[in-house]
Amino acid sequence: MAQHTLSVLVENSPGVLARVASLFSRRGYNIDSLAVGPTENPEVSRMTIVLNLEGHALDQVSAQLFKLVNVIGIQEMKSANSRQRELLMVKVSNQGSRSEIEELAKRFGGQIVEENSTSVVVEAVGTSKELATLLAELKKYGVKELVQSGLIAIESSDTTLAERTLQETGLASSESHSQTEDYQN
Repeated sequence: MAQHTLSVLVENSPGVLARVASLFSRRGYNIDSLAVGPTENPEVSRMTIVLNLEGHALDQVSAQLFKLVNVIGIQEMKSANSRQRELLMVKVSNQGSRSEIEELAKRFGGQIVEENSTSVVVEAVGTSKELATLLAELKKYGVKELVQSGLIAIESSDTTLAERTLQETGLASSESHSQTEDYQN
């Protein structure tokens, strides 16, 4: 199976996340990563969904996603033409090794954001692979707790996802696609 990153513009309204997640659940597909946040338009949110699927299944999922009333646009984010990043925060034991941990974090573009007598919290932003390597290196200090965000991605071009959606479908905002009031309850 191949890993695919979908960027999905949706109406910023209650219940949208549940409808999108249930679409994957009903079909037996696992979501590897899911990040949702605001866009430049307060009426639109952007979901970044990472899945392991074969090509035909990806086409089916995309078609089913687009049928959801709150979905405005969908774009696959290929690593060759997009920037993809995650955030990692990890609490490790600090037993006289703060300087080593700080140096290690800096090698991966991270930093120590909190420390006390028994632990330090390292924060780093990077690709999934970079963060996995950092985490493997930090394990020797004793990982006490870790949290990692879902992947987010943005296409490396002058065209935005909203502009591409407008060009391809004529839908670029929730105003032109809104059927939400009737569908939500």
